[in-house]
Amino acid sequence: MSETTATYTVTGMTCGHCVASVTEEVGAIDGVTGVAVDLPTGAVTVTSAEPVSADAVRAAVDEAGYSLA
Repeated sequence: MSETTATYTVTGMTCGHCVASVTEEVGAIDGVTGVAVDLPTGAVTVTSAEPVSADAVRAAVDEAGYSLA
């Protein structure tokens, strides 16, 4: 079984706490197996068993208090 990865850009993150919030919310999406956040660029790479909808990622990022670019 192959994994799927998708990268999004999140705006508004400024510190490690921001990264932790986004990681926690996006990581809670059904099927997500990994979340990697690069604070300087705002890149959030989501790894999952099946493709995850961008709407689900957007909702999770919004819940964390940030926005997708």
